[in-house]
Amino acid sequence: MKKALITGVRGQDGSYLSQLLLAKGYEVYGADRSGDSGLWRLRELGVEGRVKEVYLDILELSNIIDVLERVQPDEIYNFAAQSFVQTSFEQPILTAEINAIGVARLLEAARKVCAEVRFFQSSTAELFGGTGSAPKGEGTDFHPKSPYAVAKLYAHWLTVNYREAYGMHASCGLLFNHESPMRGEEFLTRKISMAAAKIKKGLQEKVLVGNLECRRDWGYAKEYVDAMWRMLQQPAAGDYVLATGETHTVREFVEEAFAAAGLRLRWEGKGLQERGLDAAGRVLVEVSKEFYRPSEVDCLSGDASKARAALDWRPQTRFRDLAALMVEADMKRLEERK
Repeated sequence: MKKALITGVRGQDGSYLSQLLLAKGYEVYGADRSGDSGLWRLRELGVEGRVKEVYLDILELSNIIDVLERVQPDEIYNFAAQSFVQTSFEQPILTAEINAIGVARLLEAARKVCAEVRFFQSSTAELFGGTGSAPKGEGTDFHPKSPYAVAKLYAHWLTVNYREAYGMHASCGLLFNHESPMRGEEFLTRKISMAAAKIKKGLQEKVLVGNLECRRDWGYAKEYVDAMWRMLQQPAAGDYVLATGETHTVREFVEEAFAAAGLRLRWEGKGLQERGLDAAGRVLVEVSKEFYRPSEVDCLSGDASKARAALDWRPQTRFRDLAALMVEADMKRLEERK
């Protein structure tokens, strides 16, 4: 029985990966900071109690070493991060400590305690930042445009360096936006899906969003964790873009989510004055400057041809279906709360 250690296990990717690995017969150790919320994801996916919880703080090297010595994992999947781009502008130093130096601690501990372990680092499409709208591949230059992305870039290159310098089986997934019903409500897509469900049920009047013109490559997180597992099964480590190759605006996501809730929107106004109204003329969506970033990434599109060829991986869930399944899950949750 293989043993896998998943940091950030209570998040979207960690919970889906736990479900996948348990189904494959792994012994799964879920590492997270004490007191962090998120067990609801493991509960909804039917794996609560089957994941062996361990306390691990990415800021504390001795704690990481103790966990690795005790678990002796065959595979490590690192999702521990300060995950919010906007927050990184407000807390750039903490973001660097977690997303950059935290990965250095984890890699160094792994090198010294369990050097044969296979390691996955969750990189991000935000690394490409200001490199234009053309699809990004593994050879595209990086131009991060937030403290979050800068810190993630350090972690990405450090993972590559440990692979090249020490021969570690260390791979990076350059993950474009991947969403699901397991997203936290603090993320844009889940904020929108929950708002659509609540507005439909009369529990909320409207939702505030930021730049409606931003284009993103949105896929289904449950499918992306399968590609992560496939990376660590390869004879040699490497880096892979995971993406659909299809982009849509935030406005389109709002439209699809509200349509899934039975609410058809029409738009009026431009920029900060743009609003989404229903057939009766009620304002359901407003734009707020509060949710604009100091440095915006206008478009992110990925080319996952390497993953298709080497991992035999292809995303299956289409954009409209992704928005719909998120709204349907939130409608169900609201019904269960009654």
